[in-house]
Amino acid sequence: MAETEVPDDVRETRLRIARQLAELHRLHLVLVNESRALKRYTVDGRARVEIDIAAEMIEQYIGSSDAFLENLRGRFESRLGLLRRGEPRAGASPEDAPGHGAFWMAFSRLCVVLRRAGGRVGGALQP
Repeated sequence: MAETEVPDDVRETRLRIARQLAELHRLHLVLVNESRALKRYTVDGRARVEIDIAAEMIEQYIGSSDAFLENLRGRFESRLGLLRRGEPRAGASPEDAPGHGAFWMAFSRLCVVLRRAGGRVGGALQP
């Protein structure tokens, strides 16, 4: 298999995740429209209702987003050791371990993303 050729199962996994992320984006847009519609309460002289609903919506969103991100981060952090053992073996010459450098670049990228995710979880709106 050529180095740039992507196996069908990998392509399908990426497409499936891309569709799910697109659906998540669509749901975000629905929530944005709901939040815009809340101004009707203030226009009707009931700003307190808008405030309460807005606070509830944001609290629930942050809570569920943080819980999801923490769960996902935990799953991959717990697999780091196993993933690391998947490193292509390096030999005396670079030809002995094709993909060795690419493996470490990908592994480092995952570690950086996990660290970033860890900094985000619970980080929003902390006193």
